[in-house]
Amino acid sequence: MMSPARAVKSGYVVTYPNREKRSSRVTRTVVAAVLTFSALLMLVVTVGGWSKLAGLEPLNIIWCLVYLVMAVYVMRWARELLPIAVGLAALMFVFTLIAETATAGVTWTDRNGPDYAPVHSLFGGGGLSPNTLSTLTVVIAITQALLIGASVYALRQGWNIEYEVPAADASAAVTA
Repeated sequence: MMSPARAVKSGYVVTYPNREKRSSRVTRTVVAAVLTFSALLMLVVTVGGWSKLAGLEPLNIIWCLVYLVMAVYVMRWARELLPIAVGLAALMFVFTLIAETATAGVTWTDRNGPDYAPVHSLFGGGGLSPNTLSTLTVVIAITQALLIGASVYALRQGWNIEYEVPAADASAAVTA
């Protein structure tokens, strides 16, 4: 993997030694998996709680798409997206805390009372129960904390460190 704008000496290749480490490959997979799992959880809450999201449905769908695109690029070693993942995860973590602690007024579990209309899904039928939506919101908060931790750990691994080495040395290192 070499940038097209980069000029490499003849007979040399660019290597990324930190990408060869097992810990880096595992961390990359964990970050991508948590991004994907977070997007799926958010989609379930969006579809299952459609009638109660107060106009935020498009934002939730866009957020999910951004997470999925980021997961694809992280699997391609795009280290530049890790700080963005940390920022978005922190923001979503705050949103879930607000939703679960009634800082904004009403939690999902408060909607079990007789004074509240039932939740409807995106497809018009009955949505998920308020208790289920509450549980999913807590799980989203936990996954965001995991995403923050995994992304910060991945940033410390130096995926971007590269060296120009003679092509013979690089191929010998790959076969060894």
